[in-house]
Amino acid sequence: MEKDIIERYHRQIILNEFGVAGQKKLLQSSVLMIGAGGLGCPALLYLTAAGLGRIGIVDDGLIELSNLHRQILYGTQDIGKKKVDCAKSVLLQVNPGVEIDLFDERITSVNALDIIADYDIVIDGTDNFETRYMINDACAILEKPLIYGAVSKYEGQVAIFANGINYRDIFPSPPRNGEIMNCSEAGVLNILPGIIGNFQANECIKLVTGIGEPLIGKLLTYNALNNQSYTIEIDSTELSSQLKPKSQEDFRKIDYGYLCSAPIASVEEINSDQLAALYMNDQVDIVDVREISEKPKITKYNHLRIPLSTLKDQVKLIQKDTVVFVCQSGKRSLFAAEQYKEIVEVQQKRVYSLKGGVSSLACPV
Repeated sequence: MEKDIIERYHRQIILNEFGVAGQKKLLQSSVLMIGAGGLGCPALLYLTAAGLGRIGIVDDGLIELSNLHRQILYGTQDIGKKKVDCAKSVLLQVNPGVEIDLFDERITSVNALDIIADYDIVIDGTDNFETRYMINDACAILEKPLIYGAVSKYEGQVAIFANGINYRDIFPSPPRNGEIMNCSEAGVLNILPGIIGNFQANECIKLVTGIGEPLIGKLLTYNALNNQSYTIEIDSTELSSQLKPKSQEDFRKIDYGYLCSAPIASVEEINSDQLAALYMNDQVDIVDVREISEKPKITKYNHLRIPLSTLKDQVKLIQKDTVVFVCQSGKRSLFAAEQYKEIVEVQQKRVYSLKGGVSSLACPV
């Protein structure tokens, strides 16, 4: 091993369990990071610094101001630029000896197998169910270890899916549209993706070098507010086997966008101007289905605050013949409107969802 390599990685090479052999394994390995956001940035930074030989980055996004509080590879000067280009630039400054491949494209069932096949390990740094289920199924078909991570509010999860165990063994099917909030709706403490992303990088290093006990077939949950964590064992299930695609050909035929976020066709959406017109004529019950703690509060309109989780129990509070459901982004409100139509007799009612949610309302909300 060359002198400069030994000097760069000296602090981990001198670890008894790690040694020169562990460093050589890192230098000879390849990892695919799907998503260069809140989880991907810290994982990429530490894997690059650790000397992982080849890293692929898949992301078709541009840097936005709202990314910067948690996506630590980017700065204000990068707004509007491609994430993959900025990430590579920073990472090569950290360690020019690492080979970095860029995929400035959205990963889909058409290209996923071809991209993933060329790497030893896959890390999921995505934030939507469509991509999460698709990556899981692709890795299961190709028998590639998948390091999963997810964050919301103050809590995160990490797991390794390998040896016949996959994401569907915990969550067999995608949630219905609007059932579960993403980070743009629920929010996330900026340090949490850093913690979970570093957990993912740590599991990757353990997998490559053979040190420690990787979270294979285990799900670790961490709470940033109290520093409590717990780990559960994941068992392979027959249902998981039935749900995942049986072959590469079957996989390429699946429309994961439809599977995971199919629109609710029976619910009509209205915009903020239409809502204002209804409200002016005093014809509408506006129902905010966000949780009580969610902000910002709606002050522009008198409204009912009925969290989606309690809608069935409080449905009698909705009196008027026209009802508009509102949430943070317009996704949960679609689900709430559909649920409301199933609960009550709605032939004489007009039921809508506010498109774009609270963020579409003119300030002040």
